Amino acid sequence: MIPASNLELQPSINPRGVRSAQIHMSCDVLEPTLSFFMQRLGFRLDAIFPADDPTVAMISAYGLQIRLARGALAGVTTLYLLCDDPQTTAGGETTLTAPNGVTVKLTAADPALLTPRTQQALVVTRAGADDHWGLGRAGLRYRDLIPQRHGGAFIASHIRVLAGGPVPDYVHFHKIRFQAIFCRKGWVRVVYEDQGEPFVMEAGDCVLQPPEIRHRVLSSSAGAEVVEIGAPAEHITMADHALELPNLRVDTERNFGGQRFVRYTAGQATWKPWRVEGFEVADTGIGLATNGIAGIRVVRPDGAPLTQRQSHDTEFCFYFVLNGSVTVRLDDAAHALAVDDSITIPGGLAYALANASPDLSLLEITLPANFEMA
Repeated sequence: MIPASNLELQPSINPRGVRSAQIHMSCDVLEPTLSFFMQRLGFRLDAIFPADDPTVAMISAYGLQIRLARGALAGVTTLYLLCDDPQTTAGGETTLTAPNGVTVKLTAADPALLTPRTQQALVVTRAGADDHWGLGRAGLRYRDLIPQRHGGAFIASHIRVLAGGPVPDYVHFHKIRFQAIFCRKGWVRVVYEDQGEPFVMEAGDCVLQPPEIRHRVLSSSAGAEVVEIGAPAEHITMADHALELPNLRVDTERNFGGQRFVRYTAGQATWKPWRVEGFEVADTGIGLATNGIAGIRVVRPDGAPLTQRQSHDTEFCFYFVLNGSVTVRLDDAAHALAVDDSITIPGGLAYALANASPDLSLLEITLPANFEMA
């Protein structure tokens, strides 16, 4: 999605006046290249001219039209064909070379989800005036909370919407293992497949986005912020132009890749004693909805917190300070964390939460959902 710019001031093309679109491809000799595309790749001939000595041919297939021109300036040099099974489509070949030198790559139309091996590390990310907020999808601003991303296995982002009002989003879905959104500030209006009418997420609310559920961000307050966690770090976001949301079907218990949608509302939270004495916890229910793959909780002091040491053998353990302050004590270091700071703690490393301010509110995300303290 192109962010707002002076392009909006220029007149746009009327789609009703356009029949089709072509890409340009050159060749030295027309016939062998034309035969290659028609006989080997399944294209059809739409037009050719002049009749006595053809120099231009228009061919089409798979929703694509190519203008093949003899002796013209260089055009497209690589063509991708999206296939159900690239290994069998062309007899085991996945890269072909046309007589005009164009490389034809056969790739998967529905790529498999790749899950890199987790490379855990201690990561402390602090908020501040020197934060780097990069421009991401749909004009949103992103702050990377795990720059090394545990070897590509996880991504955690602090996301900000600068201007309030409609968000230039579209119906889309993600090919992921796990993904959740926690509303940090303001509000965001969203809609999800099979979950009924659009609803508003306010500060403290959280949703689990199970694999490939279609959804869309509709609008937000000015300065709204969310914390997004996903696995793996690099995953495909695909648009769904055919589905309109909200859709007519409502199935709140639907299974999406072994998980179901969860909407956690902070105002209806139930608080219970946490695994560490002196703290209490509100569980979002994401552990149950993911069958134990991941868990998200909000932790706060309950009386006088003790500096009880804990460690874990989980794949991922992440804390984000929502309010107040706390110190994470390790054997050889202490990290004082304030609002919007975060820390990722690798398995096997003993730590304790100390100096918790009375107003501390801590977001905890773990994979798997639960673990025993060592």
